Amino acid sequence: MSQLYSLKGRRVFVAGHRGMVGSAVCRRLQSEDCEIVTAGREQVDLRDQAQVRAFLADVRPQAVVLAAAKVGGIVANDSYPADFLYENLVIETNVIEAAFRNDVEKLLFLGSSCIYPKFAPQPIPESALLTGPLEPTNEWYAIAKIAGLKLCEAYRKQYGVDYISAMPTNLYGPGDNFDLTSSHVLPALIRKAHKAKEQGESGMVIWGTGSPLREFLHADDCADALVFLLKHYSDAEHVNIGSGEDITIADLARLVMEIVGFEGELEFDTSKPDGTPRKLMSDEKLKSLGWKSSIRLQQGIADVYDWWLESGTYITSSIDPPTSL
Repeated sequence: MSQLYSLKGRRVFVAGHRGMVGSAVCRRLQSEDCEIVTAGREQVDLRDQAQVRAFLADVRPQAVVLAAAKVGGIVANDSYPADFLYENLVIETNVIEAAFRNDVEKLLFLGSSCIYPKFAPQPIPESALLTGPLEPTNEWYAIAKIAGLKLCEAYRKQYGVDYISAMPTNLYGPGDNFDLTSSHVLPALIRKAHKAKEQGESGMVIWGTGSPLREFLHADDCADALVFLLKHYSDAEHVNIGSGEDITIADLARLVMEIVGFEGELEFDTSKPDGTPRKLMSDEKLKSLGWKSSIRLQQGIADVYDWWLESGTYITSSIDPPTSL
């Protein structure tokens, strides 16, 4: 596919560079012969409109990757709905509006697969957006992400700017959150299996029946897809980013147990909910553009487990997370 936008020599602002996806994007951009611009909250609070406007006016990036967001698992989303809706709305509106004010050439907004209806067709095509009710436990985050997507679309329609959106599936990778009160399913399973092994337990309990199907993508794969889209895509419709494969939560748990080296039994707390039966995003659009994932799930989990052990980011918590997100 022909390149539509060159990153060579461009100044690229990665908003959210300390997060899992943002840091992966920074790693990937290092091979693009561009200048990478980052800013921590101590430099600019993305929730503060005046600070964001002043920062972009000073830095003057040609491209922006908007990977900054307030994120969390089902417990966090359900417990802090106002925070998830408000903070994500102000972050995205501040950055997108300031980018327009300062003549940013290309902007990529990073959404989430939770934007789709709870019972969307499987695999989920981009056209499923706004065709049904959302999953109630994370609708606040989903609504904020839909608003960001639509804001990019609106600026594109009204002003002709090259703003695009990408919707990644469930992500994991170095820098993931392993706090059991707010983590997503994969890091939660890694932590639970490690704890069970360390304490010599006979089994590991997960929520629900283990039957729901979920898709996972390594953050480095996601970053590669995002850079690909920056260079090769320019259209109003968002693009799904996924692996094109899914796995049951039970099989995922068994795979994690094998990688961690926990030989106990997998047990199911069927008093807890399963959540949506299946959540697989269609990757046909992205594949047709010329990109597909390359990091296999088993290798990716093993690499993340090694990273977690080496990082020493152990966070104690007595709350069991849901394991069927």
